[in-house]
Amino acid sequence: MQAQSGDNMHDVVVVGSGPTGLMLAGELRLAGVDALVLERRPSQELAGSRGGGIHARTIELLDQRGIAERFLAEGKTMQSATFGATQLDLGSLPTRHPYTLALFQNHIERLLLGWVEELGVQVRRGVEVTGVAADDDGADVRLAAGGPVRARFVVGADGGRSVVRRSAGISFPGPDATRSSLIAEVKVAGEPVQQGKVDARGIHGLYPMGDGMVRVVVTEAELGPATEPTLADLRRALTDVFGTDFGVHSPAWLSRFTDATRQAESYRKGRVLLAGDAAHVHSPTGGQGIGLGLQDAVNLGWKLAQVVRGISGDHLLDTYHAERHPAGARALKYTMAQSLFQKADPRQEALRDLLDEVLRRKGAGDPVTALVTGLDVAYGPGTGHPLVGRRMPDLEIAAVEGSVRVFELLHQALPVLLELGGPALDAGAWAGRVRHVSGTYDGAWELPVLGVVPAPTAVLVRPDGYVAWAGEHSASGLPEALAEWFGAGR
Repeated sequence: MQAQSGDNMHDVVVVGSGPTGLMLAGELRLAGVDALVLERRPSQELAGSRGGGIHARTIELLDQRGIAERFLAEGKTMQSATFGATQLDLGSLPTRHPYTLALFQNHIERLLLGWVEELGVQVRRGVEVTGVAADDDGADVRLAAGGPVRARFVVGADGGRSVVRRSAGISFPGPDATRSSLIAEVKVAGEPVQQGKVDARGIHGLYPMGDGMVRVVVTEAELGPATEPTLADLRRALTDVFGTDFGVHSPAWLSRFTDATRQAESYRKGRVLLAGDAAHVHSPTGGQGIGLGLQDAVNLGWKLAQVVRGISGDHLLDTYHAERHPAGARALKYTMAQSLFQKADPRQEALRDLLDEVLRRKGAGDPVTALVTGLDVAYGPGTGHPLVGRRMPDLEIAAVEGSVRVFELLHQALPVLLELGGPALDAGAWAGRVRHVSGTYDGAWELPVLGVVPAPTAVLVRPDGYVAWAGEHSASGLPEALAEWFGAGR
């Protein structure tokens, strides 16, 4: 059965209103696309604060949409990251946001929801999706009650156990779990006191959160089952490690996570696409999860919108997998490597100490900090200017109308053609789709890891903030880049 018309027909249905789903819905709405979000939860409220933390490139993406300050106002910035036993300084990274932002997921979701509500995104709650059936013209999203909902495209942003991914038959290969941990927010008997321990099992700790609540993380003696843990499981694990269960009670949230690492074989199968945890799961080590999902969403949003609006052909969606799958795989390698150091083992400690000697050398840690923060992502770099395929730095441009940051030019998620003193350029048939700005910039162009690169005379910046073309005293290649990324000219 197919729903062919009326309120049940949409351009895009996004399944899941976590950070990835909300970000994607906002991106689609900015591009003028009708996107409906379906969420199983009755409200945006989460049981517990969940994980948290976003890194520099993700903060830059929020800055590109003009909403970064909302998040910075509520979180805590930290200018260091850890790899093995080495503290890596983020302060020298060439970005306006050389830090990690500590902010729990419940707050990230609340702030993103506020943004998408301002944009007019529709979120239907209390809706359980049971499957997706795609055909040449669209897809039916099957619901446990009512439906189906018909859409031209469906994006699964429904987590590691994605119904959309399984229904589409997309394989999810990767290393199985070797250990599991319990994480909870509970009350304890007596005054909450911070505790911490690392042993052959893994990392264990209790961290007071205020209001009498304590966040508990404890690695289990054996790999736990793929079921929801109980308070008795938590008490037993704590007693095994600390000799006491601290009288834990009144859990606000209790869950189990593992070090399993999996990545979807394809991020797209016809009319069905995947983003966030539906496309990749990994150990929470290093706080990569939320950022990876938001970066997926910002890469996919403008491309999917152009296809829906008939500006670009379906082939543009193939670049989503081509760009984000390698970037995700690289981040997953980092989480697997980092998780090795999260237990007391003489062999791993020897490796950690040797790495520490290397990484403490001047500049040796730069590739790792760029990887951790997402600033090193390069989409298909090849010959030509080193900027192409990499994030556009947030330069302060002296434009005709006054000083403006590059990221401010991206607030509406439009591509930007930026002239910087070279020959006059003409966007030609793309003039109505591309924001054309002339100005000057006399400072250095510095990229993570690569350092200072030659200054271009013009750049074409995609809506996601990555450079599609760089001019060097000519317009050579500009029409081809415009056609490749922004459809046939009118």
